[in-house]
Amino acid sequence: MADLEKFRQETRAWLNANCPPEMRRPMASDEDTFWGGRNAKFASEAQRVWFERMRDKGWTVPHWPKQYGGGGLDGEEAKIVRQEMAAIGARAPLTSFGISMLGPALLKYGTEEQKREHLPKITAGLIRWCQGYSEPNAGSDLASLQTRAESDGDHYIINGQKIWTSYANYADWIFCLVRTDPAAKKHDGISFILFDMASPGVSTKPILLISGYSPFCETFFDNVRVPKSHVVGQVNRGWDVAKYLLQHERAMISGMGERGVGRPLGQVAADSIGADAQGRLDDPLLRGQIAQFEVDEAALAAAAERMIDLTKAGQGHPAFSSAMKYYGTELNKRRYEILMSAAGIDALEWESERSRGGARPRAWLRTKANSIEGGTSEVMLGIVAKRILDLPGA
Repeated sequence: MADLEKFRQETRAWLNANCPPEMRRPMASDEDTFWGGRNAKFASEAQRVWFERMRDKGWTVPHWPKQYGGGGLDGEEAKIVRQEMAAIGARAPLTSFGISMLGPALLKYGTEEQKREHLPKITAGLIRWCQGYSEPNAGSDLASLQTRAESDGDHYIINGQKIWTSYANYADWIFCLVRTDPAAKKHDGISFILFDMASPGVSTKPILLISGYSPFCETFFDNVRVPKSHVVGQVNRGWDVAKYLLQHERAMISGMGERGVGRPLGQVAADSIGADAQGRLDDPLLRGQIAQFEVDEAALAAAAERMIDLTKAGQGHPAFSSAMKYYGTELNKRRYEILMSAAGIDALEWESERSRGGARPRAWLRTKANSIEGGTSEVMLGIVAKRILDLPGA
């Protein structure tokens, strides 16, 4: 315990000395998020400084092994880093599907060569990844995917289409599910493979959402040649890798419901409604909704810490991430419902300068996809019912 307390004090001092003041404020726009990648640009000098200092210390991913670019911290030390960053409101220096999804899968299923090739580039923000899972006829029933990978010597020739590929138009590489044995049962014959989005035959097309903004794309593969050495795990056993990665994706998505996302709801609501003589929000019904929401936010944060602790101890339930995904996304939808209610008629402004181009209603509309992407809320509840509560099937 004394060593941990010493580590906490050192961490607190380092963060205070190295995190720029601009990086201790709530994020106000998408530009405040640094994704890395071949064509990455920093939104500000402070963002660059913060990223590079954390990268050099290994704290873009503090719990990964040092030989792969991480900080080499154990579970308790990594938890302290998270806590001390939260205490000063420090932003994540790097956001990456490589960190939140692919990295854990490589650490578990990748060869040593694959780990040394890809993990250091992820922690250094050199390569931006996207996920090739869903297809037009394979969404919730993902195992019915039909993108083919046909053997051709030391390569596969990949043909097919993916959809809802987040940020595919900005990504450098893709981790992708392909069917390598069409004759096998639906969940068999699938392989998990990595390839460069600059490969001949890869193309993307953005998908417009009702909010007027979308990270989603259609992604097309036309005779794309990929070395067989890029398969992660066993050929035809990619469903094992896919399921493991989905646990981490759902845990990542659940984070949108956590505290620290923007200004506190009470402060935002007070901008529109004002305060009473006691300095409280001048709408008792809305005040009660916000209070209940903040209690639920705290509950989600506590559950997230518990999930991390149980996982580090080898006691994590593989389906718990589904419960977290459901709770986090539904909570985020509630957050924006309250924000819309608090602003009244002003929340309907769509293109004005005052509303920053309708930022609030567009964000509210965008949250409607939260309970679909990464697995629908109905599917998540079904997993919880079956895998955690052991309820009988219909």
